Amino acid sequence: MAGDPRQRVLYVVVCAAPAAADVDALVRLAQSAGWRICVIASPMGRRFIDADRLAELTGEPVRSEYRMPDEPNALPAADAAIVAPATFNTINKWATGITDTFAVGLLCELTGFGVPIVAVPLLKEALARHVAFGPNLDALRSMGVRVLFDPSAPPDARMPPWEQILTELAALRAP
Repeated sequence: MAGDPRQRVLYVVVCAAPAAADVDALVRLAQSAGWRICVIASPMGRRFIDADRLAELTGEPVRSEYRMPDEPNALPAADAAIVAPATFNTINKWATGITDTFAVGLLCELTGFGVPIVAVPLLKEALARHVAFGPNLDALRSMGVRVLFDPSAPPDARMPPWEQILTELAALRAP
């Protein structure tokens, strides 16, 4: 069953990284904070999650593909979004506007609409040192995206806890 249409809507965008397997914990925390959740997965990210369990938990289907023009738009408008874990691929495509997946296309649109977004990259250390990555994080920040990434943190500690991610979202939305 879909959530209350009067609730604030949070898009949770998940990509192909190990932390995606635990995204149901983020969903539960956000629901406890009063959010209606819609999960969007990158094509590879879908392999890391239990889409059926998330659909049951949220009352919304997990989306990972563009809809056809004759299909209704089942997604309610987002009040905010969390992209976690965000992969190297997603960060770079999003920052440069390459919308070859539904998840990245949606992120580009949300950024254009000025929707508050928290992005939490999780990637290998070698990819974090790639010449394109830092400037693309800066590009996303310049578009108003709150990026939670500490390159000096050990690779196994770069993803903050779900609670901290929700706290950052609340701070981003505060007047």
